[in-house]
Amino acid sequence: MSAAMAMPRWAYNPGTDRAPDGEPLESAKALVARRLDPFVPAKHAAHQGGLALRDGGSCWEAHEIWEPVWKAGPMNGSGRIALRTLIQIANAAVKQRQSRPRAAARLIEDAKALLGELVARGVAAEPESVAGRLRADRLRKELDNEKVPGPIRLAGFFSRKKMKENA
Repeated sequence: MSAAMAMPRWAYNPGTDRAPDGEPLESAKALVARRLDPFVPAKHAAHQGGLALRDGGSCWEAHEIWEPVWKAGPMNGSGRIALRTLIQIANAAVKQRQSRPRAAARLIEDAKALLGELVARGVAAEPESVAGRLRADRLRKELDNEKVPGPIRLAGFFSRKKMKENA
């Protein structure tokens, strides 16, 4: 995560008696502008923080940070689809941790459908965006193979370079 964002001291598991470590989450949410136009930038600190949290096992926290970024993205934009996909994958990991495999599988199916929509749209016009950098087709294939999102490192599915195609 960026220097402006602190990592939570523990990963929250809904349904436990321990509350989430709220201060780092509130600080991260404060970084999100009310509107992100014309697209959601791949380098946005809250998006990057969500990736670090999710890949570090703090899936509930990743969802909490990505949600305001998703809300700030352009309506019906590719960035909202990409972020909703990431949120669904993070939620699936939470459900898996709660021993709710059917709920986790449903969320993964939702994520795969969203990834299919991203591939169909193409996002070459937004090479600096979350959607433009997400290798949606590769992530969809990985989800087909894994079924459970646990070991998948999402950051590995984002290109560091401008992408000409979303594949």
